[in-house]
Amino acid sequence: MTTQHWSLSTGSRVAVYHYPPANPGTRHPIPLAYLNGGPVRGISVLDHRFLQLLARQGYDVYAYEQAGGGRSDLLPMSQYTISRPVRDLAAFVDRLNKRKVDILGFSSGGAVLTRALADPSVAARLHRAIIAEPGPMDGPTARIAGHKGRKSARGLAPAMTGPRSTHVPRYAVAFGLMRLGLLTPDTGLIGQAEGDNAFTAADLGSDTASAYCARDAHRIPAEDTAQNFSFSPAASLRIQQTVKDSPSIASKLRRSRTPAMLMIAECSSQLRQWETTVLANDLAIQRTQYMPGVGHHMWNGLDDNNDRAAAVITAFLEDKPAPLPNYPTRDEIPAFLRDHK
Repeated sequence: MTTQHWSLSTGSRVAVYHYPPANPGTRHPIPLAYLNGGPVRGISVLDHRFLQLLARQGYDVYAYEQAGGGRSDLLPMSQYTISRPVRDLAAFVDRLNKRKVDILGFSSGGAVLTRALADPSVAARLHRAIIAEPGPMDGPTARIAGHKGRKSARGLAPAMTGPRSTHVPRYAVAFGLMRLGLLTPDTGLIGQAEGDNAFTAADLGSDTASAYCARDAHRIPAEDTAQNFSFSPAASLRIQQTVKDSPSIASKLRRSRTPAMLMIAECSSQLRQWETTVLANDLAIQRTQYMPGVGHHMWNGLDDNNDRAAAVITAFLEDKPAPLPNYPTRDEIPAFLRDHK
């Protein structure tokens, strides 16, 4: 994959990946941009393969790693806030110079996209929005008590092999204290770049397993290579804290007019209430697609999962009938929360 670096008007310098349509004759007129999860993590190899599948279906696909993640440049620790990636998204679309774009936001990228839809100045740049397995959109949502989807592979999958920074006492203590809120992410105990370079895919083994259904515990694919993997624990924790500290965006989201779709996985490791809160408040969501047989990482290369996810996404982008029932609807949220634990 070829990496470009774009300097955005916000001051962020981000790594950009472009997958043009494989057959220009089937090119779709609106570009599709991808916001990956993390937060502050490199785009996984599995995601790149999925984006290439969409390009083979005629989409002009752009993806960028959010500031501090992957091959993008680091920010000063104080600048890692949930509002920064929203501003970066607007600046990225402006830099594309394509008028409006379609956006696919996954996991924490789905939360960024949700907040973008609640900001009229950013939403004006978006043509259609796909919110896939979103994290909490604001402080009140982050504090909701709830439950996850059907059983994931967490605790069932074999332990990932390879080195772990969390086996090194200094890193283990620092990262542990940061997670507990007893040490600030900008601590001098571990520099930001040092922490990024120390953290490995094996450190996130249980997190990776939680993104797959229990039935897939013994065939979880490699999501990253040693060269591709990047995760910034300190910056990610700081962004998550700014989400928890942020006021409600519900009233602003209710005014969104950007056509949107919500994707929910059967074995989701996200709280159901994070997902249904978006559905309840974004009145421009036209359809919800409940994806059976997959966990949080819905396009994972197993079986026909990539093709099924692509079919759902392309049907919405092309305004064609959905391949799955529109479920749950807003009226069905209480029953959905009761029946899908």
